[in-house]
Amino acid sequence: MNQQSKPKKVQVATLGCSKNKVDSEHLMVQLERAGIAISPEGEDLSTAGVDTLIINTCGFIGDAKEESIQAILEGVEAKNQGHISQVLVWGCLSQRYREELIEAIPEVDRFFGAYDLDNILAYLGVEKNPLLLTQRYLTTPKHYAYLKISEGCDRQCSYCAIPGIRGRHISVPIEELVREAEFLASIGVKELILIAQDTTYYGLDIYRKRALAQLIERLEAIKGIEWIRIHYSYPASFPDDVLEIMAHSPKVCKYMDIPLQHSADKVLAAMRRNIDGKQTRALVERMREKVPGIVLRTTMIVGHPGEGKREFQDLLNFVQEYKFERLGAFTYSEEEGTWGAENLKDTIRKGIKQERYEELMELQSGISLEFNNSRVGSVERVLVDSFTDGVYVARTSKESPEVDGEVLLGGEFDPARIGTFADAMITRANEYDLLGEFIK
Repeated sequence: MNQQSKPKKVQVATLGCSKNKVDSEHLMVQLERAGIAISPEGEDLSTAGVDTLIINTCGFIGDAKEESIQAILEGVEAKNQGHISQVLVWGCLSQRYREELIEAIPEVDRFFGAYDLDNILAYLGVEKNPLLLTQRYLTTPKHYAYLKISEGCDRQCSYCAIPGIRGRHISVPIEELVREAEFLASIGVKELILIAQDTTYYGLDIYRKRALAQLIERLEAIKGIEWIRIHYSYPASFPDDVLEIMAHSPKVCKYMDIPLQHSADKVLAAMRRNIDGKQTRALVERMREKVPGIVLRTTMIVGHPGEGKREFQDLLNFVQEYKFERLGAFTYSEEEGTWGAENLKDTIRKGIKQERYEELMELQSGISLEFNNSRVGSVERVLVDSFTDGVYVARTSKESPEVDGEVLLGGEFDPARIGTFADAMITRANEYDLLGEFIK
C-alpha cells in the first residue's frame, strides 16, 4: 500500500446503518488525535478546505447501494472540480464489490473493505494509537451514542447479504465495552443505544453463553448513563433474562427493536429464520407480559418467495392483533450471493410487492396513530435532542433517535435545555409525532 502524506483536513461521509456510524467515529478519533482537522459531514466541499473525502458505504440492499454509488460519483466530481485532493471509499459496498468498483469508477484513489480501518490510517500516514481504541469522535448529538457490541453474523437468513459482507459473529469483550461506555459518559453521553447485527447473540462466541443481560448490568453501573436502549434483536431463542432486567431497571428503556420479518410459517421457513409463526406470537405475548408497557419496534418483508395471498393475509392479521407501536417494511429484493438468490425463485411481481407494502403500511398508520393518541394528556419524561424551526425536538424512552417519531415542544430557545431531561405534557398527536409543552 502506497502511503500518502498526512492530510490537513478530512471529511467522512457515512451511509447506511448506525453500525457504520460507529466505525466512522472510531476512525475519526484516530485522525483528529493525529492532528488532522475534521470537517463536519455535509459541509460544502467547495469551501471547506478538505483534502480527503472518505465515504463509508452501505451495500445491503438495492436502494442503499444506489445511494452509496451516487455519493461516490459526487465525491469524484468534487475532486475533478479541484475542491478536494482525493476520494477514499470504505465499508460494505467496497467490501462486496471492490473489483467491480475499481473498474467502474477508476477516479477513486483507493477502495478499502469494511474491516480496513488500520489500512486507511496507514495510507493516510497516521500511526494507529491503541489508547484510542475505546474512544470516539461523536457525530451524534453529544448526549446519545451508539455502542456496537459485536460484529458480523452467524445467521443464514435467506435474504440477507450481511454474513457474506461482514463475516462471522465476533463479540466485543465486556471490559472493552465498559471502557468505551465510560469514555462516552465522560464526554456527556446520557443514552446508550446497543447495536449489532444481532444483539441477542452477544457473548456466545467468547463466553459460550448469551451475555447481553450481563453486559447491560455492567453498563447500568456507569455514572452518567441514564438510558440504555436495545436495537436489532433476533427473535429465535430470545434471552428472557434481558426482559427481566428491562422490567425492573430504571435505566433500561422499555423498548425493543426486534425485526420479526413475517408471521406465516411458510414464509418464515423460506426465510430460514429458525422460528415459526406460533413461536413468534408467543414471544410477543411474553414480552408484553413480562415488561408491561414495552414498546416494540419491528420490520417486515413483503413479497418474499413463498408469500401467497394466504400468507400475506396472515401477516396483516398478525399486525392487526399485536399492534406494534413501531413498524417498518421492505419489499423483497433478491441479493446476489444470498441463500435466497441461489435457491429460491423470485416470482412475485414488483407491482404486487408494492401493493402489499402499501396495504401493510396503511394498516400500521392507523395503529401508530391510535398508539400516539393514547398518550395525549399524559406527562412523560423527555430527552431534548435539538431546537429546530422554532420548536424543541425531544424523545421519550419510547422513541429511538433517527428511526422513530419525535416529541415537538414549544418554548423560547435556551441552549441549556439541549441534551437534558425534562417533563412534558403531551397535548396532541399525529401518526408520527407528538406535540406538547414543558411542565414548568
